[in-house]
Amino acid sequence: MSQTDTPNIQALSTEISQLRQELQLRDQLVQQLSQELFRLVKGNTNFMPVRTEPDPDLSQLQALREQLQAVEQQLRFYQEQITERDTEIYQLRQSVQELTDRSRMLEQVVQELPQIYRRKFEERMAPVREKVAVLQRENRQLQAELQSVSYRLALKTRTSSHSGIDLPNFPRPVSGQGGMPSVQNA
Repeated sequence: MSQTDTPNIQALSTEISQLRQELQLRDQLVQQLSQELFRLVKGNTNFMPVRTEPDPDLSQLQALREQLQAVEQQLRFYQEQITERDTEIYQLRQSVQELTDRSRMLEQVVQELPQIYRRKFEERMAPVREKVAVLQRENRQLQAELQSVSYRLALKTRTSSHSGIDLPNFPRPVSGQGGMPSVQNA
């Protein structure tokens, strides 16, 4: 419901209240007029209208009847307006209730959103975490292999750089043969 609807409802409510007060006032006037007419007719036993000459009381009575009809017509008009306004008020109350219910539902959804997002994020992050763990294991394995290869390469380079040339190992002569001195690798 917008803020402009609230003053409209209040204005309608005050207008209905005023119309009801006017209606009560007119009801009281009609009641008083009918009592006065009844008192005049009942209290006057000689009250027999003469048809030949127009009686001033008869013209007053006719004027009162016309006023009564006008008041009754206004009364019907005001009752119709009151009925229309009551219908409008009922519809407005229903729409206010529907909007209130919808607002509560939306507030609940808004309160639940962080939990839903956390759960969805966790669901999406689970495969990523698994992949990171696999990659870390592979990384450790590759690091170990790299260290092993580096160590072997270092050993190989150290042994090849110190010895210079690989000399063949000849079998040693048995003593007493050939008189050649034997050469040994350093």
